[in-house]
Amino acid sequence: MSGIYFGKGESREVSLDPKLGNRHGLIAGATGTGKTVSLQTLAEGFSSIGVPVFMADVKGDLAGIGQPGGGNKRVEERAAQIGFSLEYRGCPTVYWDVFGEQGHPIRATVSEMGPLLLSRLLGLNDTQEGVLNIVFKLADDRGLLLLDLKDLRSLLALAAERAEELRANYGNVSSATVGAIQRSLLVLEQQGGERFFGEPALDLSDLIRTSLDGRGHVNLLAADKLMQNPRLYATFLLWLLSELFEELPEVGDPEKPRLVFFFDEAHLLFTDAPKALVEKIEQVVRLIRSKGVGVYFITQNPIDVPETVLGQLGNRVQHALRAFTPRDQKAVRSAAETFRPNPSFKTEDAITQLATGEALVSMLEEKGTPMVVERTLVRPPVSRLGPVTPEERRATIDASPVRGRYDTPVDRESAFEVLAKRADAAAAEAEQAPPARRQARAPENPVAKVVTAMATSAVRSMGTQIGRQVVRGLLGSLFKGR
Repeated sequence: MSGIYFGKGESREVSLDPKLGNRHGLIAGATGTGKTVSLQTLAEGFSSIGVPVFMADVKGDLAGIGQPGGGNKRVEERAAQIGFSLEYRGCPTVYWDVFGEQGHPIRATVSEMGPLLLSRLLGLNDTQEGVLNIVFKLADDRGLLLLDLKDLRSLLALAAERAEELRANYGNVSSATVGAIQRSLLVLEQQGGERFFGEPALDLSDLIRTSLDGRGHVNLLAADKLMQNPRLYATFLLWLLSELFEELPEVGDPEKPRLVFFFDEAHLLFTDAPKALVEKIEQVVRLIRSKGVGVYFITQNPIDVPETVLGQLGNRVQHALRAFTPRDQKAVRSAAETFRPNPSFKTEDAITQLATGEALVSMLEEKGTPMVVERTLVRPPVSRLGPVTPEERRATIDASPVRGRYDTPVDRESAFEVLAKRADAAAAEAEQAPPARRQARAPENPVAKVVTAMATSAVRSMGTQIGRQVVRGLLGSLFKGR
């Protein structure tokens, strides 16, 4: 299988070997230096050899990858400069959107998200995270499904009411802590996060599709609105990465990746992340390679990625950095030290001198050794650079292979409905009791008030994942025994 042509270096053509595409990568550089073009070029290349791609469209300027290019003078000039033959065509593209506005909705259940990732999403402290773990364990022990946020709210109310009863087996649950978690859930709902939780949940096989002509689908997540909540954006992508790690079988070192995952604005993944979470991210990045998944981080500054993760990234594209501040200068030195030196130029100097669309590139070669860094003119994409029209997006969605699978929410019986039925049954039994017993009965259960006050859900269909364990934590087996 031929390599993925990336550009023309000063002494050689630069390509990525598909057999080493699952060794991960990094695209870094200051704003406006060409990272988006490099990302689109690599995504096109993987798609063309039958490798599905997942990436987030943070600014809306990647959506054109599904349309053929043309009419761009700078693209034509660059192609002529490097001797690249332009054959314009778009990639087979599936648009996704957590909010369901610019693509097919993507959903996960609360149980799939797990307490650790949900705690980070909600910004909980250690005590609050502990209570959330108790709630997940309580739901599992009592056979209550946690599918959406109202399920979680009802379990939190139950835990607060039964705090004395739960203390011996689960630990302390204070009403103040439960209240703080409920407030965080309210903020998440106001930001639109409740649309992400529910069913039908995403089937990962729908991300690993090829078109009839053998090209890999480009799964493009509309993230311009999602980026208004950076923590939701980063947590969602980390959840998706963890699900891939959990669900995909081991394949060793395939001839080409099963899927390539581009993580744009990667610094958001690590901002304020606790040490334990960073350690688990490093483990996943290291181990998911054997599942045939390549992970490519895109960020402005390479020092935004922890060294433990940075060391796992074999294929590197470094666009220009500016050395105006001490931190910038440190970033330039750090980036230069990661490359195998080229005797024809000083890497540290070249990083600050690169023009737009030019990059220092080092791909892994045979046996996994990094090539000598090349100053490279990046080849232009053959798909459109820039956004699509609403009509073009709608036509792509209507022709999608997953059309109709996720567009209608499913609200089946889960914790909220079960607890509501129990509360109704208890109330009915109390009403039928003799007057003396009714007068002596305990005050109404606050959980019943919370549950019954919420809107009665529509009749639920029997969906998938009935047997899924509620307490599946982040990253599957990696978290067992913690």
